Amino acid sequence: MDNSNKQRKAIDIIKKYLVIAISFSEKLFMKIIPEYLKNTFKFHTTKASKYTGIIFAFVLMIAVVALNNSFVKQEYAIKWFLLAIAMLLPILIGLLIAFKIEIKDTITKKALYIAAFFLLPILTITMSECLNSIWIYDMTYLGFFGNYTIVLLLYLFVFSLSGSLRIAILCVNPPVFGLALAHAYLVAFRGTPFIPMDVLGITTAMNVGSTYDYTPSDIIVLGSLIFIIIIVIGFKIKTPDYNRITKSITRIFSFVFFTIIVCLFYLTSIFADAGIKPDFWNQSRGYRNYGFVYNFICNTKYLYMSEPTGYNPNEVSDYVSKKVTENTADTNNAKTPNIICIMNESLSDLSVLGNFTTNEDYMPFIRNLTENTVKGNLYVPVIGAGTSNTEFEFLTGHSTAFLPSGSNAFMLYIKNPLATLVSTLESQGYSSLAFHPYYASGWNRVNVYKNMGFNSFKSLENLIDISIMNEYTQNNANPDYLQQLINERYPNRSNMLIRQYISDQYDYSVLIEDYENRDKSQPYFVFNVTMQNHGGYTTSASNFLADIQITSTENQYNKATNYLSLVKKSDNAFKELVEYFSNVKEPTVICMFGDHQPSIETKFISEVMGVGDLSNLTIEQEQARHITPFIIWANYDIKEKTVEKLSVNYLSSYVLDIAGVKLTKYNKYLLKLSETLPVIDTVGYIDNQNNYYKWSSSSTYNKILKEYEQIQYNNIFDYENNDTDTFFINNYSVEEIAKSIEETENEDEDSGND
Repeated sequence: MDNSNKQRKAIDIIKKYLVIAISFSEKLFMKIIPEYLKNTFKFHTTKASKYTGIIFAFVLMIAVVALNNSFVKQEYAIKWFLLAIAMLLPILIGLLIAFKIEIKDTITKKALYIAAFFLLPILTITMSECLNSIWIYDMTYLGFFGNYTIVLLLYLFVFSLSGSLRIAILCVNPPVFGLALAHAYLVAFRGTPFIPMDVLGITTAMNVGSTYDYTPSDIIVLGSLIFIIIIVIGFKIKTPDYNRITKSITRIFSFVFFTIIVCLFYLTSIFADAGIKPDFWNQSRGYRNYGFVYNFICNTKYLYMSEPTGYNPNEVSDYVSKKVTENTADTNNAKTPNIICIMNESLSDLSVLGNFTTNEDYMPFIRNLTENTVKGNLYVPVIGAGTSNTEFEFLTGHSTAFLPSGSNAFMLYIKNPLATLVSTLESQGYSSLAFHPYYASGWNRVNVYKNMGFNSFKSLENLIDISIMNEYTQNNANPDYLQQLINERYPNRSNMLIRQYISDQYDYSVLIEDYENRDKSQPYFVFNVTMQNHGGYTTSASNFLADIQITSTENQYNKATNYLSLVKKSDNAFKELVEYFSNVKEPTVICMFGDHQPSIETKFISEVMGVGDLSNLTIEQEQARHITPFIIWANYDIKEKTVEKLSVNYLSSYVLDIAGVKLTKYNKYLLKLSETLPVIDTVGYIDNQNNYYKWSSSSTYNKILKEYEQIQYNNIFDYENNDTDTFFINNYSVEEIAKSIEETENEDEDSGND
């Protein structure tokens, strides 16, 4: 048979099967499927549901159109595709509302109900990960499976209690959406993810929340539309008529399965040993790689502070004595100069990230201050937010690296009196003032400062009539309106505000006034947390002009420009403070440092660092993002020095040593430890040979780090076995702090009764 006959026969066979396929397809799609759908499904609608669907679709469509710039301004290629989806979703929502689907066939109804149980969690994580700026097809297998399993478990738990998938949908999705939405905004505002501990900081967040722009981004628009679809499905879905035994078995099985998994997760290390845990030292990377729900829930396991392995309170003094020798400090000739400590909000020199140029130097005074000055690079535990953790490390000499990842010491752990910088100075006769020109309630400072033993706490409530702030927030939180209110009420305080915050210049004038009116029989100590440079760098105000411009990039970075302009004003204010105390006769030491780097454009940071993705930095680059400046200046002769690397847990001991006051054994221990490991922070640690280590790595320093952790645990958590001799001097103790707290509270009550 020649080739032409073979080809003809093959073509005939193909035609034959094509005819069969077409015939079958025609029968399938024109008869079988339509008949099945007709016999199985029935669509219902009413005039009311049609109008409701139309109204919902119209309103949502208008909202998407109004927010179209949230999509258009994006630089990624699929922005138009995402905008098209956002335009179509309101139509889908309208159809879901307008029509009701009735399933006639009982078996199909039950099968689809079961399918919905296992498919709807996928829609839920699509919503949550959309708000996490991730599409589920980009997720790792572990990330997808982890998020899916957690959401399914939540569905099963509610189902076990209610016996209804509808109730499960309506109970699980709103809180998941709310938390994911908060995460989306927090990432936009501060550049770090939403972790469980942030829930405890809600008061602080509300206080500063008016400074940010809440215009929904593209991911928030899409995530919200998906949430609405899920809720509509939840209202529409019905539970089939299962018999009582089936209902009981499925509910019991759901509850038992949920309980077993939860117990294994929280009460054992099975999941942790298998790698199912947060990315402790880079939460942003963890949320990016493994999803929001997975990381948020995993973090909840580590909120409780467990006792360190091998902890023995009787060994604390031995650990310290190994480091401390009689030559560590001369306590016989102790001095008592005035000590002023300033933690400056978001103060940092961004040149530590890489090279960029500006039209003029944004911190000329600080750079050129050398006489009687010790200064350098300070490594802090947080980026963009979390001020109080830096504050905690400075005041206590402890490291948040030994606390559960993402936790906040002020909110969780300072429940009893404890030894700090405050007790060390008060035991030597110092007065003590904490000063923060914003709401006193922020970061639980009222209670924390009492437990630290501060004699007094001055806050925003002591500076102005707080009703002014209430009126300001009730009128769209407009900084110009607040400035107007201040001008009307306090005409002599023109320099009080920059944007909507107390300026550093005014902050320091209050500090100077307090110093001049102090009890001169006591040496003076103040700890001042400023507010001027707080985030919300897109806020415009007539009392603030951005005079620093970035000249080394073609891109326009408004947040970075405004931030650097604020730093320049901080530099000017600090210059005035130093000039004032230069003319003070009493010996005075001033320490100023930044609490963290700002939350500004990630593209600017990436460009300066020369990287494409901030979630994949080297350990050196990660550490660079934790650097702020510190300056210790005295109005008398001290030895000048530049310190290349120092973490904030050591800084207060450095200040005490330079000031020449008596040191606790713990202060001496920290000074010796800093000679070996000058940096210990939440990223890892750096030794005196400039070797960088992550916490996940093993090193020759593991033993001394373990000892440091146990010493810290004794002071914070082991109230009953506190090693008083290590943390206190001059017979001072936690009992003295407790007595001081009681006296302060009694004074507050008496003044209240008056």
